[in-house]
Amino acid sequence: MRRSEFHRRVIPEVPGVLSRDECYATGQAIARMQEPSGAIPWFPGGHTDPWDHVESAMSLTVTGLREEASAAFGFLRRTQRPDGSWPVKFRNGVIENTDTDSNFTAYIAVGVWHHHLVTGDRMFMSEMWPTVRAALDHVVDMQFPGGHIAWARGSGGLVDEALLTGCASIHQSLRCGIQLAELIDDPQPEWEVALYRLGHALRRHPEVFTPKPEYSMDWYYPILGGALRGPEAHRRIRERWADFVVDGLGIRCVDHKPWVTGAETCELVLALDALGDSERAHELFASMQHLRDPDGSYWTGLVYDDGKRWPVEVSSWTSAAVILAADALSRTTGGNAVFRDAAMPRGQVGRDRCTEHCEVFV
Repeated sequence: MRRSEFHRRVIPEVPGVLSRDECYATGQAIARMQEPSGAIPWFPGGHTDPWDHVESAMSLTVTGLREEASAAFGFLRRTQRPDGSWPVKFRNGVIENTDTDSNFTAYIAVGVWHHHLVTGDRMFMSEMWPTVRAALDHVVDMQFPGGHIAWARGSGGLVDEALLTGCASIHQSLRCGIQLAELIDDPQPEWEVALYRLGHALRRHPEVFTPKPEYSMDWYYPILGGALRGPEAHRRIRERWADFVVDGLGIRCVDHKPWVTGAETCELVLALDALGDSERAHELFASMQHLRDPDGSYWTGLVYDDGKRWPVEVSSWTSAAVILAADALSRTTGGNAVFRDAAMPRGQVGRDRCTEHCEVFV
């Protein structure tokens, strides 16, 4: 397919908000930040972390920049450690922090599943499967008896703390990994058990997670990652809408700061879209476009009480979140439902009741 024909048919467009040309320009802005190794830093000269790197790779896939996306996934294949994890921070090819973050390690499963959904490339999926399998095996090994997952492992061993946002994201990663395993015909029943136990903890036992209620991500991530759907999810959104949403600008990253951020706004767009709240999802997507730069990239955030962009950087992951939100809203590529489909099928969740096994939470 010629590039012009691909561009016309496949790249997302949100009428009246973001054209196909503008969406493609955002993909190109991310590609310009990519290093020769395939790594995609937060911004030119900044550091690279595995989670945001995967999100950026997903956006390259959506915008048809397949060679750049392949290079990004190739970077992860080459830098994965023998235990299946990645260092949490690289800069210009040098490891700056050797610790392991469970969420950072798990997200490769979402990226590879999404790539398959968009491209249908079975060879790519097969090539990446050993990387995904090793990563998720490592993450499942970090799960506590209560279902929650330690957020980090360092030189001193496993950190005795679980984070709600990270675990909610891991929920989606496990779901994508299980779907990949089914296609590859390499069943991973231990991942299925881990997913159910993690989902139960997210839905029924918030007390096992370190409380961070001031952050908007802890508000919407259980929905974005698929652990919550239905009336409970709608109630969760309703309860803190006024704390985080700033009309016409987006959402606050922190509830008491006059600072709206583009990535968090677009992630809430994806969460609302997963709940079928299309009207508010479109409104929020339109409201954050004030962060767009003429070159197609997006500024990270705006301190709205003084009208200053902060930090003074255009970030790859903010641009990536815009592209993924545009795809979800427009239903354009085969990967547009990757967040809507993050929830386990209702029949597998069952009644989700607490049992005697929940004694570990007491």
